[in-house]
Amino acid sequence: MAQAAKTKTATKRSATKRNLVIVESPSKAKTIGKFLGSRYKVVASVGHVRDLPKSKLGIDKDNDFEPLYINIRGKGDVIKDLKKEAKNAAKVFLATDPDREGEAISWHIAYILGLPEDEENRIEFNEITKEAIKKAIAVPRKIDMKLVDAQQARRVLDRLVGYEISPLLWRKIRRGLSAGRVQSAALKIIIDREREILAFVPEEFWNITAYLNKEGDKKTFPAKLLEKNGEKYTAKNGDEAKAVLDALEKGEYKVSRVEKKERVRKPSAPFTTSSLQQDASVRLGFQTRRTMSVAQQLYEGIDIKGRGTVGLISYIRTDSVRISAEAEAMAKDYILANYTESYLGNNVYSNKKKEIQDAHEAIRPSYVELAPDEIKDSLTPDQYKLYSLIWSRFLASRMKPAVFDAVSADVVNGEYLFRATGSKLKFDGFLRVYNTKLAEDDDKMLPDIIEGETLMLDDIASEQSFTQPPPRFTEASLVKELEEKDIGRPSTYVPIISTLTDRRYVTREKKTLKPMELGFTVTELIENYFKEIADAGFTSRMEDRLDDIEANGIEWHRIISDFYKTLAAELEVADREIEKIEIEDEPTDEVCELCGKPMVIKHGRFGKFMACSGYPDCKNTKPIVVSTGVACPLCGKDIVGRKSRKGKTFYGCSGYPDCKQVYWYKPVNRKCPTCGALLVERNTKEHKYACSNPECKYRGNDD
Repeated sequence: MAQAAKTKTATKRSATKRNLVIVESPSKAKTIGKFLGSRYKVVASVGHVRDLPKSKLGIDKDNDFEPLYINIRGKGDVIKDLKKEAKNAAKVFLATDPDREGEAISWHIAYILGLPEDEENRIEFNEITKEAIKKAIAVPRKIDMKLVDAQQARRVLDRLVGYEISPLLWRKIRRGLSAGRVQSAALKIIIDREREILAFVPEEFWNITAYLNKEGDKKTFPAKLLEKNGEKYTAKNGDEAKAVLDALEKGEYKVSRVEKKERVRKPSAPFTTSSLQQDASVRLGFQTRRTMSVAQQLYEGIDIKGRGTVGLISYIRTDSVRISAEAEAMAKDYILANYTESYLGNNVYSNKKKEIQDAHEAIRPSYVELAPDEIKDSLTPDQYKLYSLIWSRFLASRMKPAVFDAVSADVVNGEYLFRATGSKLKFDGFLRVYNTKLAEDDDKMLPDIIEGETLMLDDIASEQSFTQPPPRFTEASLVKELEEKDIGRPSTYVPIISTLTDRRYVTREKKTLKPMELGFTVTELIENYFKEIADAGFTSRMEDRLDDIEANGIEWHRIISDFYKTLAAELEVADREIEKIEIEDEPTDEVCELCGKPMVIKHGRFGKFMACSGYPDCKNTKPIVVSTGVACPLCGKDIVGRKSRKGKTFYGCSGYPDCKQVYWYKPVNRKCPTCGALLVERNTKEHKYACSNPECKYRGNDD
């Protein structure tokens, strides 16, 4: 009897315990906590809790390349709290992100908490909605060791490359440099493009355009010269262009062919990670880091007026364009309710890559009924812009194509053939919600002309042009190139670009990525001594092998071992053969105020700085300042551009430290018409200037 009472009491006490759900971020925990109710407690690990040590390689090369994990410094209190909560929980659910990295974090948490390896405690969901969370809680699974091993293999491989080659760069070039398996291949792509640009020799050519009209019709339309005697033709110089114009004066312009047809433009697939980064860069001017930061906020949850905290979009790291049947039905209902059945499409999209990357849906809104304008007041400007982009792209992908009436006409004058084209929007289709705003969208129909008709010449013009070198990569075009060459994965694009700019291998110049001398030096060294690391093809093939770990359970230690045999041999040769590379300091006209010797420009971790050429006898250094030509409103001295310790540009009074006036945006010699403070350059799509006074909301475009 006593034993039965004791068992009953224990059961009752167990029933009062809450279930513990562990996620990575506090904001994600807050959103999920509101969905699960009082029987669950949701806490955050704040990212990884175990990792390889930063101070050493952390890989046992003599023991099958086993990683030597340690608890991350500074995570002691978090780990202590997790253990305490797990000890008092009825059951622990591991709800980290649904990818390799998230699986590895769950595995590390399970190890720290001493959870059994075969326990079904891992839950995953593609979107943070009440329905998705409840569904995931109902079907927990075991930790997928194939996913964990795929992450471990990447981590170990990248650590070996970074920690073995980087010290070589330190010894041979200078401290603070780094190499990476994906980073070095990406840098070589940028360098190779710059080599093409430097080797490019422009060629002259002339465009010839006739402006024609029907007799009695004053409205003209352009026709471009395409052929001469049936072959593609372009005038190569001014004299040749003049000869063509002289010949064309003698003949008539007759219509030889008219073709009318419908032209269909299909909507693009919903966003993947890389296509979102590209479109946000082109349309919104967002750098990849900014895009992913805002997308993470939308995924983890936003406090929406009247609805509470809501995860607005699905998981943001995906290579797939697939969407679920539920999302398809949700879009269909919205289109029928807001645009009529004539707009409902039946578009089919396929993934560019293999099925291993189809674990998640495309990036889409969690609730399509939450149209951007309806929740605008609950979002920051960046959140609203990115959510609008994601929402409209998804909805457009479920709508019918746009239809244009298109016409093409060939016009001949003697041996020369001109072509004129025109189009007019017939049915807007998906453009109703996702207008690409391309020039060809504008109505520019040709007049009603027929074959054999003679046209009147209103004017003819020739324009000199030159062939152009290939453009430098922007962040968007680099992401596209990396994706097409299968280098890296969606989660790596942001850190790749950040590392290249942080190390001063490349610099941003008018939104393009321009390689610096240091980037050339490092790439040449890696090309000569570590050919596989710099080779895009090898990097792509290695990605495939790493994917095989996840897809087919390939033994990951063997892949690392095969790779390291080659790397170790290359390291030995490189260390023996490479001489110390001296990067010359840039001379300046300034003189050291301490010893009188010339000052030179040196390169440091956070960019350029000025130092005395008498080092080490004289250790005088100072930042490089660039005058803005604007007087400080407090003391009248010049405001100059400076660099923060993290390399960010700001503007401060040259009278520092006596005067501490600073601006994060470049000030101009204009005062705010509202409050009288200095204006600063903002150069957004809406406004050119803004008031520097944080309490003043003035924005303007006046010159």
